Amino acid sequence: MNIRALLIDPTGKDWNKLLEYWRPPLPPDATLWFVNLLGELFFTTSNGAVHWLNVGTGTLHEVAPTREAFAQLLDQRENADLWLRIPLIESCRAAGIVLGADECYGFKIPPSLLGKYEASNLQPTNIYSHYSWLSHMARQDEIYWTGD
Repeated sequence: MNIRALLIDPTGKDWNKLLEYWRPPLPPDATLWFVNLLGELFFTTSNGAVHWLNVGTGTLHEVAPTREAFAQLLDQRENADLWLRIPLIESCRAAGIVLGADECYGFKIPPSLLGKYEASNLQPTNIYSHYSWLSHMARQDEIYWTGD
């Protein structure tokens, strides 16, 4: 599996602006590591822990104590499928949904409003709009405080 094919190319994006949409819940010491094609953030904190911000639900989860532990966990298919959204990305590609340079797979109806994680509920979406809209929704519902 080529993991890069499942991630957003970070080149040319204003990550400071993008991350600012999610502060809070992103802690001040968050260091971006990578972003999957749904715009979900994986970052580390000063203690080395790896965290996952699911922007669709507005929830934050610590998924591993270190990058090395995360890499081992990612070798387990169920973790890779969940964190990288492999079956969903494959479905989107099979449906001919193609992303542009500043796009991610965005929800027509976000999961926080009971939208489903399926190709028919996704469309190419400007990542800046995606982050702005979903972070605004999370703040309205204060759902981002409830992560594991």
